[in-house]
Amino acid sequence: MKFDRKAAWSLVRGLLAVILVFAACAVPMRAASFQPLEIATRNGVQVFSVEMATTEEEKTTGLMYRKELADGKGMLFDFSPEQEVTMWMKNTYISLDMIFIAADGRILRIAENTEPLSTKIIPSRGLARAVLEVPAGTAQKYGIRPGDRVAHPLFGAK
Repeated sequence: MKFDRKAAWSLVRGLLAVILVFAACAVPMRAASFQPLEIATRNGVQVFSVEMATTEEEKTTGLMYRKELADGKGMLFDFSPEQEVTMWMKNTYISLDMIFIAADGRILRIAENTEPLSTKIIPSRGLARAVLEVPAGTAQKYGIRPGDRVAHPLFGAK
């Protein structure tokens, strides 16, 4: 029996391709970049470091499968152009505050302390350009309210 080097190498490449596909499916994608974002409240300016979710894949996955989100961190979903937006908590293990933001940077609505793993629809209740997801309790902790202003390049500031 003769050892066929080409056939063996082809088999190894095929197995590696299968392993890579399974690994990519098992590990949730992370948003590509972090950016500073500021929210001007009655209590002062709060600064966050946010991951940008701009591609359809990033917006679909969001913060799913994550076990923690540190204070001062978040994810900013870009839904340009401004539109009615709906979110949910499917496959999201941590409770979040969802901050719906208009194109001018004004906060429209805040859905506080969302229920992990829920498929309940969470609507913007108005036209939103973006949604900022932060750890549950953030809005209350920093006094963030509808009408407060968000500064970020998405809204034409900073």
